[in-house]
Amino acid sequence: MRITRGDRLIFMPIFSFPKTRVHVRIFLIGLNRSLIKMRRLTILLAAIAASTFCALAVLAQTQTFSSNSVDYVLDLPSPTWRVVTEPDSVHEHAEFVNGERNAGYLRVRKEVVDSGTTAQDFAHREMETKLHFLPGFVEGREESFAGRLNGVTISYEFTSGGKPMAGRIYYLMADERTIYTLRFTGLRDHLPQIRNQTDAIARSFHLK
Repeated sequence: MRITRGDRLIFMPIFSFPKTRVHVRIFLIGLNRSLIKMRRLTILLAAIAASTFCALAVLAQTQTFSSNSVDYVLDLPSPTWRVVTEPDSVHEHAEFVNGERNAGYLRVRKEVVDSGTTAQDFAHREMETKLHFLPGFVEGREESFAGRLNGVTISYEFTSGGKPMAGRIYYLMADERTIYTLRFTGLRDHLPQIRNQTDAIARSFHLK
């Protein structure tokens, strides 16, 4: 920048002018904000991509169980879960294991009840007439459960062959006369750790 002072020419840097410095400062602030926004957007897109990948990985592992011998469908959350028995003239229920029985065993059974009987009523009746007589029985919590079919779930502890075991039963109301029971058992130190899997199986359970 060239200015005249008296009879002399004076050259001054452009940044020596206050207005110019302000404009440069505003530009740099705006540039910095833009970079921050771009960085946040990049992080967000990376998080979305990671979540999508995880969801696809879970879906790839999920197996859907259905059979001509049953009137329901359920999802098994990993290849470790497999069906071992389907209902037939001898067995009235389907059975599944999580690798091996002590790591997680599931029996699904259809129960016909009197009209007006709720899932909670049926759970209490079973608690009093069956579960209380298991060796080493310890009553656990009762909770409401919401899935494709709604109902209640109860937990308990018992012993089998000298081993400490745990159980969780989901009582799912199909209609006013039909309740499906999903009975999970496993070692006491293992079954509670796969609660997310037992919940997922019960939530996926629905009629054809």
